[in-house]
Amino acid sequence: MDWKSRTEILIGKEGVERLANAHVLVVGLGGVGAYTAEQLVRAGIGNMTIVDSDIVNITNKNRQLLALDSTIGRYKTEVMAERIKDINPDINLHVMTQYLKEQSIIDLMQQPFDFVVDAIDTLAPKVFLLYYAVKNARNIVSCMGAGGKFFPEKIEIVDISKSYNCRLAFYIRKRLHRLGIREGITVVFSPEKVSDDAFIVEDEKVDNKVATVGTISYMPAVFGCFCASYVINSLLAEVTEK
Repeated sequence: MDWKSRTEILIGKEGVERLANAHVLVVGLGGVGAYTAEQLVRAGIGNMTIVDSDIVNITNKNRQLLALDSTIGRYKTEVMAERIKDINPDINLHVMTQYLKEQSIIDLMQQPFDFVVDAIDTLAPKVFLLYYAVKNARNIVSCMGAGGKFFPEKIEIVDISKSYNCRLAFYIRKRLHRLGIREGITVVFSPEKVSDDAFIVEDEKVDNKVATVGTISYMPAVFGCFCASYVINSLLAEVTEK
C-alpha cells in the first residue's frame, strides 16, 4: 500500500498530485519551522527548500522537533534533511545552511516557489523576506510570536493588518509600514496576552537578545501545524477552483 493512500482518500488523486508537484520554501527550522516542514512532507509536498544557519542547542529541547541529545551541536538543516528523506526518499530537497541577508533573499524570491513559509525569529531578515515576497507576488504565510503563549485554541490565521496583542507582529507591521506595505501577508498569530512573568531580562545582551521568553512544548508545534495547514489548503484550493 502506498504511504500516501490515506491522504488520497481525503483529498483525492488530483489533490495528491498537486501537492507532489508543489515547491515550498521553509525558512527557519526552529520551534515552528521544523514542525511545518515535517507536516508538509508527510502530506506529500514533492519539492522543498529548507533554510537555516543555526545548530541544535540544548535549550531547544523543551519545544523543537529536531532537538535531541543525539543532535545537539549539529546543523538544523542537516538533521531536518535526514528526517525529511527518511519520510519521503523521493522528495526533491534543496538544503541551504546559511543566514539569509538581503541579497540572498532577493535571489531566493526570484525563484518560482508555489509557497513560502516564514518561520524566522530574527526581525531584520524576517521583514526583508516578507517585503520581497510581497514585491515578487509570492504566496507566503508567516509565523508570529509563539513565545510566552500558552493556549493553542487562541491561535488565528489572518492578514497581518488584523494581528494584535503580539509584540513581534507589532514590530514587523511597523517596519513594513515604512516600506509601504500594510496588508497582503497571511500570518499565524495568537492574541493571547503575554505575562511580564514570562520574560527573564538579561543584564547583558546575549546573542543580540536582551530578554529570554518562556516557552511551552506544544505551542510552537501547533503554530507549525497551522502554517502547514494554510499552505496545504491553499494549494488544494487551486484544484477545486479548476
